[in-house]
Amino acid sequence: MTREDYNIMVNKYADNVYRFVLSNIKDSDLAQDIVQDSFAKLWTNRDEVDNAKSFLFKVAYNRMIDVTRHEKFSTAEDAIGTGYEPGEYDSNSELKEILENALAKLPEQQRQLILLRDYEGYSYNEIGEITGLNETQVKVYIFRARKVLKDYIVKMENAL
Repeated sequence: MTREDYNIMVNKYADNVYRFVLSNIKDSDLAQDIVQDSFAKLWTNRDEVDNAKSFLFKVAYNRMIDVTRHEKFSTAEDAIGTGYEPGEYDSNSELKEILENALAKLPEQQRQLILLRDYEGYSYNEIGEITGLNETQVKVYIFRARKVLKDYIVKMENAL
């Protein structure tokens, strides 16, 4: 990969990787750091990388998991006895809030798969490459996640 090819990859995929990471961790500074780390690894491994898009998302996904695990551990230690509520955020609309709440109900892996498939538009095969799961596992997890989302949203409609 040449410098020009790399710059093309940055222009083409930086926003997509950033949106994916930000939608999972809700911290723009941290999301930018993860995107920057992903592109740094792409440049470092440029001679071995066949599919830059998959490589970037896989690196970002793995880094995001590491950060999330570290934050959960740190947050749990800090929150003991403080009444701290992780995951609070501002919402611009009721629909967005309902969707965000529904996504928050999902296990971490299912949420990330839904975001890759439905928000970023990746194929099952591409998601498998990014996450290290086989295509069948990806389909099953996404199916189960969509069922949970549907059930939650239907309950919310009944509550309104």
